[in-house]
Amino acid sequence: MTTVTLIGKPGCHLCEDARAVVDAVLAEFPGVGMLERSILDDPALHERYWDEIPVVMIDDAVHTIYRVDADRLRAALAAAQA
Repeated sequence: MTTVTLIGKPGCHLCEDARAVVDAVLAEFPGVGMLERSILDDPALHERYWDEIPVVMIDDAVHTIYRVDADRLRAALAAAQA
């Protein structure tokens, strides 16, 4: 199963924007799972991504940083499921 992970933190407006895009795109891919992780809960994530959030990963590979493009995410998910 393909999994999208959104890495961010509470109160981050870019993270909220990214979540909205990811949620909208995932509505088109019912077989794709989603995880949300906060850099505040994981020291390793904080060390790696503190200045790059939000980060969207597809199956543990970084897909995008900062801003999520719905069309690009949609295409990546379609390719991952092919």
